[in-house]
Amino acid sequence: MRELDVARITQAVAELFLEANYVIGTDVMDKLAQSQAVEPSPLGRMVLEQIIENNTIGARERMPVCQDTGLSVVYLSIGQEVHLVGGSLEEAVNAGVRKAYQEGYLRKSIVAEPLFDRKNTGDNTPCVLHVRLIPGDKVQITAIAKGFGSENMSQLKMLTPSDGVEGVKRFVLRVVEEAGPNPCPPLVVGVGIGGSFELCALMAKRATSLPMSRSHRDPRYKALEDDLEREINRLGIGPAGYGGQTTALKVHIMTAPTHIAGLPVAVNICCHAARHAEMTL
Repeated sequence: MRELDVARITQAVAELFLEANYVIGTDVMDKLAQSQAVEPSPLGRMVLEQIIENNTIGARERMPVCQDTGLSVVYLSIGQEVHLVGGSLEEAVNAGVRKAYQEGYLRKSIVAEPLFDRKNTGDNTPCVLHVRLIPGDKVQITAIAKGFGSENMSQLKMLTPSDGVEGVKRFVLRVVEEAGPNPCPPLVVGVGIGGSFELCALMAKRATSLPMSRSHRDPRYKALEDDLEREINRLGIGPAGYGGQTTALKVHIMTAPTHIAGLPVAVNICCHAARHAEMTL
């Protein structure tokens, strides 16, 4: 059994949220550059050039790439052979979020109560925390800074098995088309298929943080990812909504077993500022 002080998790979470807000991953940057090279719209090319320049400046100057520094989402995969010591895990994670957003001068965007008072908590906590147990003696941490211009455009629908592949495609395309320019395209589109009402949403969110090079292992779902990406880019929304063929940088699908009577599908939209970072302790 390996002991791990939760203070190390606090420090790791702080480092990850600073990194996520300042540095867009090389996989996303490469995809942006590839898209700019083939984008036929002059306005679209200009927008992509400005996005790339903005991200380059953010990484160089250690500045946020977007003023909306996001709702903090943390995925923890904790090895069964790890014994956490030194305090509360949840408090340690929120302490890391607090440290990053205060010391990094990142915008604090969280309100304590959602409907009536909507008073800002002042430190971007509490985060949304997902914890699962895995074999081994390591702790894997994924930090996602999720902006709400794109989050607000996300949707979930309980389809039925008879809707099939075409029903899934119609729903995903409708969600992106209705979103239009609002989620700041080009987008990373996360799709969760299967599970239950809540699980398909969790999968869709997690899918937005997958590497650009990743495709679903099942060739049928990979073909669906590719098909959806082509169809989304034929909508003509384009970078920043100014028109063009670069509306989606990537479509990622995650799947899970589901009930015989159901076909849950969730679409979580992420803007081009795909801010996530990972670390293993």
